[in-house]
Amino acid sequence: MNKNFIGVIIEESLEKKDVLKKVKILKTKVEDVTPEHHTPYLKQWTLHTVEIFENQFDEIVEELSKSLDSSHSDWYADFKNDDFHLIIFRNKVFKIDRSKPEQYKKAVEYGLSFGIPDYQLDFTPDIKEWKR
Repeated sequence: MNKNFIGVIIEESLEKKDVLKKVKILKTKVEDVTPEHHTPYLKQWTLHTVEIFENQFDEIVEELSKSLDSSHSDWYADFKNDDFHLIIFRNKVFKIDRSKPEQYKKAVEYGLSFGIPDYQLDFTPDIKEWKR
């Protein structure tokens, strides 16, 4: 059973990039930003798939939450292990028990309040039932 968390950090979403030195980067991909991404201030972004080890989890999550770009409130990062899904916004973290999909509702509503497109907040198939 995997207790480490795997997810993606978009490098351009970070004001302070020091957190990238503290995680294990599994792969990196540079991708063009399209109009559907609703990120007109970027032409491309760098997606790092990373692993956060269980023993460094609290420290990394707190630092990542404080490092997300404060001038654009529509950034978040999310990470999963076998049991939990973490959705990290600037200064706000949701820890969701993956066996209880109803717990996603507050995280989705929070993201929508910042103008994040709803298709970017589809964390689980059950979300479509109660979204907007």
